[in-house]
Amino acid sequence: MTTPSEPPPSPARPAPLRPGRKLGPIADGVGTVHRAWLEPLRYTYLKSGLTLSDLSVRVPLAKSKISELLRGTGLYPRWEIILSLSIQLKIPGWPLYRLWRQAALEAQKSSDWIERCSEKSSLTTSHTPPLDHRAFRELVENDYRLYAQVFLDDDQRDTAVCDTFDILWLRWNEALASPDTRRFAWQTLRATVMARTPHIDGRPEFGTAAFDTIALRNLATEAERMDQLGESLQLFTVMSRLPDQQLDVLVLRQLYGIRPEDVSALLGVSVATVRSGERHAAHFLESVICPPPETEGDTA
Repeated sequence: MTTPSEPPPSPARPAPLRPGRKLGPIADGVGTVHRAWLEPLRYTYLKSGLTLSDLSVRVPLAKSKISELLRGTGLYPRWEIILSLSIQLKIPGWPLYRLWRQAALEAQKSSDWIERCSEKSSLTTSHTPPLDHRAFRELVENDYRLYAQVFLDDDQRDTAVCDTFDILWLRWNEALASPDTRRFAWQTLRATVMARTPHIDGRPEFGTAAFDTIALRNLATEAERMDQLGESLQLFTVMSRLPDQQLDVLVLRQLYGIRPEDVSALLGVSVATVRSGERHAAHFLESVICPPPETEGDTA
């Protein structure tokens, strides 16, 4: 993998002005996977220049209902409506359907309901993502899987990684237009993984796979492994308090021994940023796990 440069951020394009009331934010109670397909749908709508009135003419749904759908309020939408919107907004249907179906299960919809919603709505779009998306996936998928398994069990890990690439397919034009596609993709992966990761006091909890570290694998005896396990528990607890980027750098560098240049390419940041993040993280860990001894003046 090559080391990315640090391109200057491109100026943001203002969203087209449209008449009528501004679309409200996504509702707080929207589930993880529901939000995963809803955000790209909203983004494309807001960039399209179309109004809710325009869509209500082209899609068999009242303007107020389209507004509810785009905010995630009301009943979970049927697939034929989502498909109609995707056609009007020129959004790839296959990754949208996969995420819609998964979110329907998350919303406690039955398999029968899902099949009834989709049996008459055939997908005319390709099931194959763009060539550059496929090439990017082949380049990073194994490393994405390593990162995800630090926090999730095997099933959740595989789901999170697959969802990440479906979301990227939906947002691929946005990713390509971003200052760094790799950074955009990594942030998508991180958000997808963290949304499924248990948190304690707002900090991510490491999964059981995190204990399969280089330190543990290199120990010969059970006693040595038990001693190292205790140290790892303490280490992971402190690591969870690190800022996002420092945590990611430390996971990739310390748990898997990935080279700084490859971490740089995965995260879409410079090698200098990786090395600086690792130094700051190591300093923080050392200050918490091995604080300097108190002097007589401190105890007075």
